[in-house]
Amino acid sequence: MTHVTSGVELRRGEFEIAVDGKIVGSVKHGETVETPLEPGRHTLRIRKGRYSSRDCSFDAADGEIVSFRCSGAIFWPRYVASLVKADLGILLKRDKAG
Repeated sequence: MTHVTSGVELRRGEFEIAVDGKIVGSVKHGETVETPLEPGRHTLRIRKGRYSSRDCSFDAADGEIVSFRCSGAIFWPRYVASLVKADLGILLKRDKAG
């Protein structure tokens, strides 16, 4: 998990990383965090307070590296929408290489 932003991040700070509903760590802006996973299907969610990403389900094979990147809302319309729908507050995307 890498916390990066290509622009002005409107929701900043340290984000919690939850895999299958359990917090496995946190990531600050500019950091990359790794956590081991068992092979199989998993669900990832990033959270900061009441704001979160949408759930992202993925499969991990034995020995596979699965990479994601996250950032706080960077466009004001999405930021404003996240005030009503909290799971729009943090963007989560799987890296193409991972």
